[in-house]
Amino acid sequence: MRILLVEDEPSAALMMAKGLREQTYAVDLAEDGDGALYQAGVNDYDLIILDIMLPGKDGFEVCRELRAAGSSVPVLMLTARDTIDDRVEGLDTGADDYLTKPFDFRELLAHIRALLRRGQALRPDVIRVDSLEIDTRTRRVVRAGRSIYLTAKEYALLEYLARRAGEVVSRGDIAEHVWDENFDIFSNLIEVYVQRLRRKIDDGCGTKLLHTRRGAGYVFAPGGPELDA
Repeated sequence: MRILLVEDEPSAALMMAKGLREQTYAVDLAEDGDGALYQAGVNDYDLIILDIMLPGKDGFEVCRELRAAGSSVPVLMLTARDTIDDRVEGLDTGADDYLTKPFDFRELLAHIRALLRRGQALRPDVIRVDSLEIDTRTRRVVRAGRSIYLTAKEYALLEYLARRAGEVVSRGDIAEHVWDENFDIFSNLIEVYVQRLRRKIDDGCGTKLLHTRRGAGYVFAPGGPELDA
């Protein structure tokens, strides 16, 4: 999942980004309101974490403009101000949730998980595809009773594909949601990670889950060679 973190205090931004990346999220940074609106306009984010106190346009104005432009991306507002009026204004501008500083990082993660579960379809904490089971809270992956160790990026790729099981997922979709703005579109990194993931989840199993649809992308679904076209 790809997150835009909008925070003008460099040390706080870097600390939060580091923690989120360790939790398998891809994170882009913006330090002011205009930068946040630009990033949100050119990238497809799963969540925006938006500080209210920003230089130039504050978080309220950023959220208001996002919603006016038709964006439905979940927005989590962060602020050191804890008055009822501030919380009401944040929610009225279109924010989905509100977190007051200082906060424990575990609390931030819980708010993120809750927001990512919302949407047109409620996202389950446990994803099952054939004999594969992914616990998104603990990031534990099991295939046919066997625990599978994945790196942070391998896990992020697997969860994204599993949440779109049965669909053709393009390379561009993967780049948008699993990698951040520093991803080199001309590299073969996605193909490398797909091969690593395929070895870990499919080797030794009669039913394959990760299939390559040549020229289109990948399909995550139980099946045989007929899914590879």
